[in-house]
Amino acid sequence: MPWLTSLLALERCQCTWKARGYRHLPGQRGYAVGVRSGRSGSELLRFAIVGVSGVVVNLAVVVALTMVGPDPETAVAGIPTTDFHVRWYHVFSFTAFLIANLWNFHWNRSWTFRSTGSWGRQYRSFLAIGLLVQGLGLGVLTLLMHPGSPIALPRSILDDSSFFVTRVYWAQLLTIAVVTPTSFLLNKLWTFRRTASQAAPPAHARQQPRG
Repeated sequence: MPWLTSLLALERCQCTWKARGYRHLPGQRGYAVGVRSGRSGSELLRFAIVGVSGVVVNLAVVVALTMVGPDPETAVAGIPTTDFHVRWYHVFSFTAFLIANLWNFHWNRSWTFRSTGSWGRQYRSFLAIGLLVQGLGLGVLTLLMHPGSPIALPRSILDDSSFFVTRVYWAQLLTIAVVTPTSFLLNKLWTFRRTASQAAPPAHARQQPRG
């Protein structure tokens, strides 16, 4: 894929110049904008790779809990003043979220954004965003699973007769696909944001070539 090759080549070039003490590639002033765009693109690519591994962790937990736990659609508790219930698939999804969230945080911190900030502060931010996104995700999951929802997954196709036609697995996978872009943007802009001192290039890197 040409776009993937270009992103990886740009990332290698950036690493070479950072090792020499520069924060930007040489060239005209406006080229720094392209470098920042390329950095965001490579971060998104790495975030997606980590996200895929997180999906595997998340689904593995849901599958394991579904196999050893109660029927996912059994009600755990009613929600006051509504016809809705907290069901076991909500519990399974939230447990899987907590485990996958810690997994994703470790790899996004050390690899995607290569952050050196405070582990505790960043994890609190990452978890807060994760809880916000998980709340959104539980809403999506409920809409996909509830029989009265206009976007409920069809039981005629996903009849739980085998692994690949189990409704809760597909609902969880679709939920992850919906909330991942929101998670990336919030974590990039808040959890792993660069401070002014981190973003500013050194004096010798700010000098423009003459001529």
